[in-house]
Amino acid sequence: MTDRPLTLMAVHAHPDDEATGTGGVLARYAAEGIRTVLVTCTDGGCGDGPGGVKPGEPGHDPAAVAQMRRRELEASCDVLKISDLEMLDYADSGMIGWPSNDAPGSFWRTPVEEGAARLAELMRHYRPDVVVTYDENGFYGHPDHIQAHRITMAALEMTELTPKVYWTTMPRSAMQRFGETMREFGEDMPEPDPAEAAAMAEIGLPDEEISTWVDTTAFSGQKFDALAAHASQGENIFFLKMGKERFGELMGVETFVRVKDATGADVPENDLFAGLR
Repeated sequence: MTDRPLTLMAVHAHPDDEATGTGGVLARYAAEGIRTVLVTCTDGGCGDGPGGVKPGEPGHDPAAVAQMRRRELEASCDVLKISDLEMLDYADSGMIGWPSNDAPGSFWRTPVEEGAARLAELMRHYRPDVVVTYDENGFYGHPDHIQAHRITMAALEMTELTPKVYWTTMPRSAMQRFGETMREFGEDMPEPDPAEAAAMAEIGLPDEEISTWVDTTAFSGQKFDALAAHASQGENIFFLKMGKERFGELMGVETFVRVKDATGADVPENDLFAGLR
């Protein structure tokens, strides 16, 4: 027996990712007395600057944006009651094909072994019972999300730890509802071209392939407020447009694929800590 608390570690790419994909479980498990550790890999410097100025436009200062987003991330962590925030502070690589992908110091250019070694040290320190990150495609193909997946899986191989490991996902049924809601709240949104529509259709998984469905309805208000804490990126955070009530209806369950497990807990499961308590 040990006095060490059960621990959840979420490894995310940018400030605000913690709220989008895992805000519900982070808030829920914190409320249950579980230690919640957030590792944010990049500084978010490719996000919007003041007034919505975009990367590469006059007035966009990545260093200033990174400082602003650090403050917003800390505010989000306060809302979600996250126990520990760790920042690897790699430079934000931006979207696929941006020149920032190849900039010196960008997360995308960082050797996987280097990032994994740093993350492995954090894993040895916190000894998480559950680790959550993205799938091989970073859920939707963002370079930094893919790199976060790579360093997480490599870090686990560097340690003697055997946590339950999950990748975030969404059921295809929810993706369909999400698309309908986006059109409802974005009346001027153009119809995607066939290639884009086909790519969107591949995001997420068929419902029957999802191992873990966690009800976070009671914490959807915290999740919404955590997203709202990232005010500088509000233009890019579609969910804020729908208001708390509709947000809770649409985002009250968070879903995952369990990829490593030593507990033998049955699936489908409704608790990331099934078999651990």
